[in-house]
Amino acid sequence: MTTTRPVAPPASEARARVQAVRQGYAQRGGRATVRGRAYPAYLVALFTVFYLVPVVHARSTSPAPFSVSSVNLSAGAAPLVCGLAVAVCWGGQLVGRFWGPLVVQPFLLHVLMSTDLSPAHYLGTIARRRLAYAGTVTLLAVCSAAYLATDLFDRPGTALPGLAVTAGISAVAAVAWLWGQVRAVRDNLLLAGAVGASALVVAAVSGTAPDGRYGHWLAALVPALLAAAVGPPAFRALPSIDLARLARESARASQARAYAWTGTLHHALDLYRPEPRGFTSALIRTDGSLRGYLAQGAVRALRTPGRAAAAAVLLPVGGASLTHGVAGSGGGPEWWWWAAGSVGVYLGSGWVGETWRGLRDELTMAPLFGERWGGLPARALAWPVVAVTAGTLLGGALVALFRWPLPAGRAGSTVLLVAGSVVLVLGARFLREMKLHLPLELLLPVITPFGDLSGLRVVAWQFDGFVVVLTGVALMNAVPSATGAAVLALCLAAGCVGAGLRRTGWAHRGLFSRLRRG
Repeated sequence: MTTTRPVAPPASEARARVQAVRQGYAQRGGRATVRGRAYPAYLVALFTVFYLVPVVHARSTSPAPFSVSSVNLSAGAAPLVCGLAVAVCWGGQLVGRFWGPLVVQPFLLHVLMSTDLSPAHYLGTIARRRLAYAGTVTLLAVCSAAYLATDLFDRPGTALPGLAVTAGISAVAAVAWLWGQVRAVRDNLLLAGAVGASALVVAAVSGTAPDGRYGHWLAALVPALLAAAVGPPAFRALPSIDLARLARESARASQARAYAWTGTLHHALDLYRPEPRGFTSALIRTDGSLRGYLAQGAVRALRTPGRAAAAAVLLPVGGASLTHGVAGSGGGPEWWWWAAGSVGVYLGSGWVGETWRGLRDELTMAPLFGERWGGLPARALAWPVVAVTAGTLLGGALVALFRWPLPAGRAGSTVLLVAGSVVLVLGARFLREMKLHLPLELLLPVITPFGDLSGLRVVAWQFDGFVVVLTGVALMNAVPSATGAAVLALCLAAGCVGAGLRRTGWAHRGLFSRLRRG
């Protein structure tokens, strides 16, 4: 009895067959059309002309918000560079677990999987090309952020080390993106631990070196060596990749892409929400009654431990950054800390539990749940409000403890501004979570001398929560009085609540009568 083993085709033949399959797929209409590429290019051009060019011009004619001239670049910036490299690497691994570089069109993947070709033949080229794109985009983004926020590239003595550091970080980000998709969870944890340990060693060595000499080159060399060490094992794992899992990821990504292109970005994000698991019986007491509002919210948060852990990290960190920003003298770098902290609290407020979605469902399906909803806001919003407030106050208390005593006359204003920012964030989160389908009126053209600007309205609707938070913080920063800023934040939050209720169909007419009946 003889058995036949499939003979692997030569590399040249495999390459030709893969190109033939991709060309056939492109001819059946799977490739993006010129018209489909023109609209994103149009939006990018509008963003460049109206936002990027003025910002770059303002930066080139004014001092940088953060100056590195008074800080030893080698010793003082090494811990910051190491922290940035760790955050980028861990973020790349996390993104790779959900949407990695090997995600392709489901039909094309199905055709390639049906052949006798090894996955390395048709996935290797895709991985190399997309890693090059990811590294380039990361390099440009980090360099742009450094140019706009610091004076790192204003002098040749700091520009060359800064460019080397950003290149090393970009290489690590691209490789970690592939590693997060093709390697097991244990391998990802090992890489995360190795990156964290390397960052601590580099920061310690840079601090102990005489005058911090060569610290910046060490901070650039270690990420590059790490990328060179991790890249080959990641590519060698391509032949053994789980194709069934890759097919599921590609199908989900294709559906999410379709949702995003049709205007319902929140539906696309819902595809990546983890399913709540466990603790179902913990919602009910031994006598059969439901637990209290806070207990219900806490249990539902624990049913998605990943999101709850992210919220537990983001809320104190955002609260610390927020408090650090509002406790300063105002303007300049303090505004960036304030804005970054508010965005962090906003993100964490959406991950503290699934009660936001429950509130939206009950409000939008009033015929099913009934209109007697006087206790509905208290039941649904008790846990998010308490959790967000507690997490923000925890981070703010730590900052106040280290900066105590605060500057004269800043203690009361700091409390008012932090409280106003939290109220603003909760209002923006309510507006975001009450979002339904894309309103048809947003698709109507907005004719201006610069062309049709309806695309900007769609983008603003997609990211309305971020727009409200950043705009509200900017307006609060412009108000000279802390009391006036807090009142402004309260008014903005009330407007967000009203707009959110209108999105769910609860108009102002009859609203108070429904509350009174509840």
